[in-house]
Amino acid sequence: MKRELEHFYIDNSYGGNQDWFPTLMMHIGGCGAETACDSSVYFALHRALSKIAPENAAALTRTEYVRFAYRMKPYLSPRRTGIDRLDIYIDGYARYLRDCGETRLSMTSLDGGEPFEAARDAIVSQIDRGYPVPTLVLNHRDKRFRDYVWHWFLINGYDASDQAFLVKAVTYSSYEWLDLRALWDTGHERRGGFVLYHLDEGKETDPLL
Repeated sequence: MKRELEHFYIDNSYGGNQDWFPTLMMHIGGCGAETACDSSVYFALHRALSKIAPENAAALTRTEYVRFAYRMKPYLSPRRTGIDRLDIYIDGYARYLRDCGETRLSMTSLDGGEPFEAARDAIVSQIDRGYPVPTLVLNHRDKRFRDYVWHWFLINGYDASDQAFLVKAVTYSSYEWLDLRALWDTGHERRGGFVLYHLDEGKETDPLL
């Protein structure tokens, strides 16, 4: 079974891109803020949470997206060690949501030390509900994932078969399909994990209709 969530484009860019950020710290360490911005635009467009994204979320320019990212920056500010824990993202983005007056969206975490099966089941549950999954990878022994080391990005799809369980990883204006079992098994004791979104079920519609 294969399921993908709708995303958004900025010109030809699939979502935002931290390479657009003009200041050094945001350019090299703004992936957490960018992930929150992309989440916000998604929820505004596909879950009617209009208060958490710019008014013209459906037609953002790069300039407007960058302006939005710097609005997010105080909540998920780049730091020397990066946003290297799930709770830092959850606390920062929760403060942003609260300041926007949005109380329907909440978050929990799934630590990277949990078994692969828990990660797979979480992805299926989240995507089937219509929620993208903020993902943190810290160190990784597999060089195939070097572009995801110490990095936040979104997962917004999965492709399940008898041979493998693939996830659609969104970052730097593009996406690629990754083997979740290999991605999850970083080979390091300290790992990242998933942030899991929860929306008031009584006030949403099916995003895949």
